Amino acid sequence: MVSLQTPICDFGWKAPDFELPGVDGKRYRLADVAGPNGLLVMFICNHCPYVKAVRSRIMRDVSELKLHGVGAIAINANDATDYPDDSFENMQLIAAQYRYPFPYVLDATQAVAKAYGAVCTPDFFGFNAKLELQYRGRLDASRKDTAPEDARRDLFEAMLQVAKTGAGPQDQIPSMGCSIKWKEAG
Repeated sequence: MVSLQTPICDFGWKAPDFELPGVDGKRYRLADVAGPNGLLVMFICNHCPYVKAVRSRIMRDVSELKLHGVGAIAINANDATDYPDDSFENMQLIAAQYRYPFPYVLDATQAVAKAYGAVCTPDFFGFNAKLELQYRGRLDASRKDTAPEDARRDLFEAMLQVAKTGAGPQDQIPSMGCSIKWKEAG
């Protein structure tokens, strides 16, 4: 397992559109998930210990951000051939087990992950109402273990600011996680 950190936020970068299948049988595009005040695009998976450590906090923050007009979607781009825990069938099981309050979609070709420049799971992209990037940082201080309950909610606070002002904080701490499991070229 390779641990990576996300790059610094490229403020104003426009969200690439996509159309991906969800575990609920629907297909999702940016317009389907964007809220009136912003959008959180998350690259996650099922097997990564970094994702497992913050799964409940992601769900909490997404549910609260929805009340502030911020939509959310989670994308799994991992190669399920080498990582069967991340298969579409297992995505369906995990989404149902945890009752994900957001669409969970599969990027089987990995084209969307590449378009976004995703590097790890979890990798968070916070966009304003104009779908301009305003946050590319961590959820909180959690790593492979969950941070203390009173840990600062970096992503939540940043996206709340984005929802209210359209702009994210200048100071952002990169997210850290397992590398995206890329398919071998060939």
